[in-house]
Amino acid sequence: MTATGDRVEELRGQLVAWRRHLHMHPEVGFEEHGTAAYIEAELRKMPGLSVSRPTATSVLAVLKGGLPGRTVLLRADIDALPIHEENTFEFASRTPGVMHACGHDGHTAILLGVAQLLSATPDSVPGEIRMIFQHAEEIGPGGAEELVMNTPLMDGVDVVTGLHLNSQLPAGVVAVKPGAFMAAPDMLELTIRGKGGHGAHPEETVDPIAVGAQVVTNLQHVVSRMVAAQDALVVSITKFTSGTTHNVIPDTAELMGTVRTFDPALRERAPQLIERVVKGICEAHGATYELNYEFGYRPLINTDWVAAQLKEIALDVVGAERFRDAKPTMGGEDFSAYLEKAPGAYFNVGSGSDEADSRWPHHHPRFTIDETSLETGVQMLRAAALRLARPE
Repeated sequence: MTATGDRVEELRGQLVAWRRHLHMHPEVGFEEHGTAAYIEAELRKMPGLSVSRPTATSVLAVLKGGLPGRTVLLRADIDALPIHEENTFEFASRTPGVMHACGHDGHTAILLGVAQLLSATPDSVPGEIRMIFQHAEEIGPGGAEELVMNTPLMDGVDVVTGLHLNSQLPAGVVAVKPGAFMAAPDMLELTIRGKGGHGAHPEETVDPIAVGAQVVTNLQHVVSRMVAAQDALVVSITKFTSGTTHNVIPDTAELMGTVRTFDPALRERAPQLIERVVKGICEAHGATYELNYEFGYRPLINTDWVAAQLKEIALDVVGAERFRDAKPTMGGEDFSAYLEKAPGAYFNVGSGSDEADSRWPHHHPRFTIDETSLETGVQMLRAAALRLARPE
């Protein structure tokens, strides 16, 4: 085992303790006051770090290395989700209706581990390492956007990186992809207005449920008939609310959904294509509509040269047998905000295993991680910080 591996192994108990404390005390986006206070207190135990609070619920630690080099930003998200946990282990969430169902407790523990290792040997660290414990990744407009737009966090940053634990990959596997990695998660809200009446006399009404059902079905023609097959697009209607009882045709139907794209040009076209379908169907049946379309996080496009560096690092850290070329995903991530200001790349570390019962999908009430993945995360993120901070 390498010297770095030895030092990370010594942190094993601490990494688990950090992660389990955070898992027991989850807080949703923009409300991470206790989480941020805990992170700040742990960082202040480490020598040589400059610790500050860029926003009320985010924490920044800065280490100025003893060697010349670039400024690297490392990011971990810290917020939880409004989900009631169904796990029964002793460190399950103690906050009803809130849990860490996406691995952010693990991300935070990993970055705390990196901070501890780097701060122990500052003279061997090149450049400047900034470590941002970011609030509100799960809720728009997102903590990353707030930090990028309203604080000097990105001033002088040369490169940025971060990781996400992935329960669908075996624990300890590292996956990296250049280029388009995660999609833009845009949102739509649609109200269809008809004319209500008695369920026995539909001919006297304009039924918004029937109109809405046609909208749901025909929106898939946007994907299959209006967009080239090689251009990735997802249109999902995820909520359809209408009516109050069995014998009344209602006046309105309310729909909600998500639209996912990688390509910026297609992203701009999507609202017009969707509205064309909605308008045509509503007009054909005498209904009216209100469509609210909201752009969410930008697509996450990894910088090729940074992704190439991360692949080399992964091959050194975990070996070829535990490396994967990552596949693009239609999930969204506000890490994309940092990439508007500096080159960088985001990567996955596997956290799934049968032993830990940790193959549940993200955002599931049984989600958890194989805690051995924390060590892999620390090894990767520490090595990435040192490699990317080296002067050209």
